[in-house]
Amino acid sequence: MTAVDGLPPLGSELGRERLEFAEELRALFRRLDTPADEFASRCGLGPDALAGYLAAVRIPPWEFVEALLGAVPGDAPGTPDPAVRERLSRSRMAALRVARSIGRAVCQLEGQLHAAAREIEESDEEADRADRALAALADLAGSTDRAEQSDRAELLTEQSDRAREQSARAGARYALLRRQLALVEQQQDTSAAPPPPTGAEPGDGPPPKILLVDDRPENLTVLEALLGPHGHQLVPATSGPEALRALMEPDGYAAILLDVQMPGMDGYETAAHIRRRARTRDIPIVFVTAIGSDSDHAMRAYAAGAADFIPKPVDPWAVRAKVASFVELHRERRARS
Repeated sequence: MTAVDGLPPLGSELGRERLEFAEELRALFRRLDTPADEFASRCGLGPDALAGYLAAVRIPPWEFVEALLGAVPGDAPGTPDPAVRERLSRSRMAALRVARSIGRAVCQLEGQLHAAAREIEESDEEADRADRALAALADLAGSTDRAEQSDRAELLTEQSDRAREQSARAGARYALLRRQLALVEQQQDTSAAPPPPTGAEPGDGPPPKILLVDDRPENLTVLEALLGPHGHQLVPATSGPEALRALMEPDGYAAILLDVQMPGMDGYETAAHIRRRARTRDIPIVFVTAIGSDSDHAMRAYAAGAADFIPKPVDPWAVRAKVASFVELHRERRARS
């Protein structure tokens, strides 16, 4: 492909999956009414980033694809054809799976991102149903038993509040996962680690501490090898009680990476103890689990107070991005205090 059609030439040595996705993306771009620089600006992209996407040097985030689909003229402007959207989604995921370095991490993070989005939608719908039922109950004032009506109103209010709180928690996870995904995608097609956390300058005080909890020394060795070179102060613990002792002086911890399956005090029990302590309850807990990453396990992790979870075997890019995101948040909180 030459630049005759206004698009940059495709990169060399592209695999079949990546080439197919690039061609679909370029076909959409040719249909745009908007000039390339204007569209790039609208998406918050510089010309180099846009050229990289269209040359298939980099695989764009899904938000870019959604923006492109919404900008292409069609029967219903701004409303992408569901079949085209689904085809592009499958094509992009296939390209990511074979992309060097980050493919598995991006797929993992996007799966968590979509799960958080579904939880937000379902929780909001539940809250709206409770609010509508509460409004309908108010319209029946005087026509039913007052005590019964009061009990019903109290239950509906609690249901609405609980659903709104769940939606807010899922929204916070969604924002966190977006941050993690951006950290991974910045390193596309490189062998580098995610960049230093925002604000990680020499004068910013001691490096943040990361508590690593796993009963198997070899797993701790893997995490230390992944995170050690990136400026974190790593504190290993081989059991729940040892982790709690390490947290007797909780200041400076940006996150706790906590294995779920441990003999004696498992990860869930350890998390419960951490959450009960006033000085440690706000330290983000990231469960590291080999028992699955489906929605049931994820919901149990979140119900136990986890801010995030990492399925085993751990993906190096996902682990580093997750830790980097919590370090960024830790530094931001420290800067505000």
